[in-house]
Amino acid sequence: MERAQVENPAKINWQGMEKPSSKSHLILGLGELLWDILPDGPRLGGAPANFAVMAGRLGNHAAVLSRVGWDDLGKRALDRLESLPVDASLVQVDSRYETGRVTVLLEQGQPQYTIHRPAAWDSLELTEEWVRIASRADAVCFGSLAQRCLESRQTIQALVAQTSPNCVRVFDVNLRKPFYTSEIVEESLELATVVKMNDTELPLVLELLGLPIDGDSQTGENLRLGAKRLLEEFAALKLIAVTRGGQGSLLATRRGLIEHPGIPTRVVDTIGAGDAFTAALTHYLLLGADLATLSEAGNRSGSWVASQTGSMPELP
Repeated sequence: MERAQVENPAKINWQGMEKPSSKSHLILGLGELLWDILPDGPRLGGAPANFAVMAGRLGNHAAVLSRVGWDDLGKRALDRLESLPVDASLVQVDSRYETGRVTVLLEQGQPQYTIHRPAAWDSLELTEEWVRIASRADAVCFGSLAQRCLESRQTIQALVAQTSPNCVRVFDVNLRKPFYTSEIVEESLELATVVKMNDTELPLVLELLGLPIDGDSQTGENLRLGAKRLLEEFAALKLIAVTRGGQGSLLATRRGLIEHPGIPTRVVDTIGAGDAFTAALTHYLLLGADLATLSEAGNRSGSWVASQTGSMPELP
């Protein structure tokens, strides 16, 4: 695979990255909507919801497809989404289970999660409304966590399969113990055209698939080799995105590969940074951008969210 280096990120103005066209795309965040319970109070989150909010802020028609409980946290979640540039009209309400919660402890800015169960998003329902919007979607992002229960897993996979052949289907791996299996990962990769994961998740994914790499699997060379193996193993995959925290990212296709050194930033907390990366990547991918632009946009978006408090910070 060819390798390329991006322009010095310090010379590129994030606000100057104009959209190549003004077309608004329909982008869906499918899966968990929950409250992150932090020491300073609850904040709305969930990877697909974070992704959808950032996609909406980039000028798209972004919608959250999830489920909340018939409780105060559910009402607060819908009220909060109402104030954001995201369509929450198709969020389902569950009378049996409460709105999802995750207790978050921050250690030097890095989150440690306790994910409570059951939650309303464990019972996502495949409705005609969801099928209709999925059939029109330009992109959909889904993960592994919301597939921990069979009902939601069947709904997510059926809905992604309902999208058009041209839909960008992003599998945001997002491994959270003990809520993943090799079967969930493999079935999701078979549906996806884009997969995003971090550098600690890539070796785990390869191990789950029976494709382990010898040696230190987080070295640059082994990450490149791992991305190549996934592209060889899954015919529908077109793009592999591997985030590396403060060390940037790696993007790989069958035609080439690009590595980004990362954007220096003062980290407040990293919650939602990866989701912002994925949203910017998807936004520019739909606009036909090259790998260098995708890489720069993803890193700039992710680093900005990491410099803010919470996963849905207000844009300046």
